[in-house]
Amino acid sequence: MNRMPPLLRAMRPRQWVKNVLVVAGPLAAGSLWEWHGLVAVVIAFVGFCLCASAIYLINDVIDRDLDRRHPVKRFRPIASGELSVRTALVVAAVLLVVGIGGSIALGRGSLAVVLGCYSVLQVAYCLWLKDQPVIDLVVVSSGFLLRALAGGVAAGVVLSPWFLLVASFGSLFMVAGKRYSEVHLVGEGADATRRSLETYSASYLRFVWGVAASATMIFYALWAFDLDREYPIWPQLSVAPLAVALLRYAVDIDRGAAGEPESIVLGDRVLQLLGVIWLVLFTVGVVLG
Repeated sequence: MNRMPPLLRAMRPRQWVKNVLVVAGPLAAGSLWEWHGLVAVVIAFVGFCLCASAIYLINDVIDRDLDRRHPVKRFRPIASGELSVRTALVVAAVLLVVGIGGSIALGRGSLAVVLGCYSVLQVAYCLWLKDQPVIDLVVVSSGFLLRALAGGVAAGVVLSPWFLLVASFGSLFMVAGKRYSEVHLVGEGADATRRSLETYSASYLRFVWGVAASATMIFYALWAFDLDREYPIWPQLSVAPLAVALLRYAVDIDRGAAGEPESIVLGDRVLQLLGVIWLVLFTVGVVLG
């Protein structure tokens, strides 16, 4: 990352891995393997990469003074002075226009609405909502949820209530774990990065990510065991690797190392293997069903 130009580093390409969530909707609906679904997923992925990078630039401009007080974030290009505020804002505006406008130009108006909602929510978060306890968890979680929705919306598939519930609580699990790691790093009651951290205690955030993880597994298991399919065993088998993966990720949360979820996903080979096993079982279940 340090070898990349400052502008590219500020766009946080490592976090684009989050945008793979756009695959979730079409995959769950069984339309990912159709040409229409595949094209829709690619468009949604690129659109979210552009819009998310724009938000990262805007966020870093707003937070540049606070970031300079953070042990890790002070090395970000804008906080360190490697990238000017003017350049960051101009590039952010271009990325938003291309991301949302490109979706409209490619005939994905519904996707453009999702990207627009995501961008508005995240800008509001950068300006104010991130200082509001609990609300900040919900808004950041919505970013993951909207990514999961985007692929389905772009492909024109109907998303089940089970999918929405799993995506919602799974997102909350990730975000609460991220906040827990931040509190673990700077200490309870500290405001080195944002005011909402003054309110959160480690025990409260542990409660939130514990509840969210439990709800994610319960709703996923209810979906898997409630399916009326010719080959029902495959979705049911997929419950096991997902449960183990959540427990594995919880180890990183518990030791305060989940501040950057994408780093864990990219660096933990066991977690990646569990993800592949889950994906294979889930995909076989969808295809055979």
